[in-house]
Amino acid sequence: MKRSIITASICIVFGLGLLNLAGCGTLKDKELELPEVLVKEAMHDFRHGNYYDALETFNKIKDHYPFSSHSLLAELKIADCNYYLKKYEEALPQYMEFEQNHPTNEAIPYVLFQIGMSHFKMIDSIDRDTTGAKEAIQNFSRLLKSFPQSPYTEEAQVKIAKAKDFLARHELYVAEFYGRTKQYRQAEGRLEYIIDNYPQSSVAEKAKRMLVDVRKQVAGQEKKSQKAE
Repeated sequence: MKRSIITASICIVFGLGLLNLAGCGTLKDKELELPEVLVKEAMHDFRHGNYYDALETFNKIKDHYPFSSHSLLAELKIADCNYYLKKYEEALPQYMEFEQNHPTNEAIPYVLFQIGMSHFKMIDSIDRDTTGAKEAIQNFSRLLKSFPQSPYTEEAQVKIAKAKDFLARHELYVAEFYGRTKQYRQAEGRLEYIIDNYPQSSVAEKAKRMLVDVRKQVAGQEKKSQKAE
């Protein structure tokens, strides 16, 4: 009988010990999941270039603690992680959503710059779509207009100049195609557009020289047309 009581007592004490240990483990796990702990972990990974790990942790903060003071930071850093992972098509709408949801936040100049940079990074070769360059110019210009004294002003101006140069080179590429296919009137229009809109571009002088030759070809075509009549 005594042996049974002792055995039962040991089991109860041992069982309570397990419960206490399990309880402590759960509490510790919860402490490790607190948003301030997660933010430190995520920022450590982010600063060391571990963007995949940082992205996972920032998403956890945003999903599990949407109303915490750390959720706003997580929202922005999720976009940053995707940007540095070169996932520009994912980062872009995330930056835009941040601007829309927090238009008075102190990070907005940076966000506008990153929107411009996301478009800039998606600029393709001169024979492809020019949307990236046009959108980059538009958003960098928006930054300069809204926050002319921001720390990003100088870099935004540099990127605008590069995007415009890309557009000028694209126009020259098209003009050269028209020249090769003897569509001189169309080539003339493209060359005039370069000279009028991108006078500081790297191809402006070449466009001027080409325009002289193209106009000669246009004049020659018109003379032929008149004789044929």
